[in-house]
Amino acid sequence: MEIKKAAMAGTLESSDAQVTVEPGTDGIQLTIESSVIHQFGRQIKAAVLETLERLEVKDAKVTVVDKGALDCTLKARVECAVYRSNGVTENLPWGGVIR
Repeated sequence: MEIKKAAMAGTLESSDAQVTVEPGTDGIQLTIESSVIHQFGRQIKAAVLETLERLEVKDAKVTVVDKGALDCTLKARVECAVYRSNGVTENLPWGGVIR
């Protein structure tokens, strides 16, 4: 899936994450800000990249501001931001339905 325009999902509340996706030209450029980056940075990165791969996103600038979100929340925020960037608002194939 192509990232057509900048889009955001999530909040900066505790136990949530704010994910922003923007069009890119050179693969996935991922930036993560988190208060728990030293404990869970690899897991956050893996969850985001796995979701982008599942959605077949090849080129994008992705920024994650994590406030202690669980993996399922991170994945949902990434999915939502990608769908919003493409204007998809109906019949969303959430979660395990994708691929």
